[in-house]
Amino acid sequence: MPMRRRVHRRRGVRLTVGLLFAAALSFTAGLTDVVGFLLAGDFVSFMSGNTTRLAISISEGDEARILHLAEVIAGFVVGNAAGVLLMRWTRGSHAALLVGLAAVMTGATLTGEATLTVLALVFSMGALNVALEEVAGHSVGVTYVTGALSRFGRGLGRTMLGEAATGWWIQVVPWLGMISGALAGAFLWREIDRTAIFAAAFAAALIGLASLAIPRRWRLGYLMRKPAPRRVPVARPRDAAPA
Repeated sequence: MPMRRRVHRRRGVRLTVGLLFAAALSFTAGLTDVVGFLLAGDFVSFMSGNTTRLAISISEGDEARILHLAEVIAGFVVGNAAGVLLMRWTRGSHAALLVGLAAVMTGATLTGEATLTVLALVFSMGALNVALEEVAGHSVGVTYVTGALSRFGRGLGRTMLGEAATGWWIQVVPWLGMISGALAGAFLWREIDRTAIFAAAFAAALIGLASLAIPRRWRLGYLMRKPAPRRVPVARPRDAAPA
């Protein structure tokens, strides 16, 4: 009995740490998204909205907006790819990823160029998604809360029908983190204007350093989804030719 209790307690601690990490990352994403939007009128983590705006710009023939929004969407995708590469090269170091993103955001902001700053924020939010993909076996998004709310709603519906649905409540965590960060970003922008970007960079760096306290096995086990092993086809021996 004591052994089972210890195992159950450890699982609870791992789940709590994972959810706190997810909330912190989503908080940073919300803060950054608001600052980027108020800076240049662009979403830096909401590519569904940017895709819709791109389609509208295409229909209106606004070449400048088409090019800009295409750059934003491409920057987000490149950020995701770069995040995967960095995590692989650093053997899953969240600290390296998040501190690196803080440096990118800070460096771009110091140039004073709005377009470059927005692209740096977009790139950073793309890479931020790599930091966490699942918690306790449940898929969790960092910057896209639409999917989280959808999974939450489906789980709620199944529970109301009396069907077995576990873990659906977890999906509300990134939404709470996102809206908290967005509120913080809005208030900071009102007080210190574009300097609020440094707050987003500081948050990313702080979370990265805090991740060093999380056991590596935990981080690699459920804070980052492992790549599926590549299957190598096995050659079958040919049937022996008749004598």
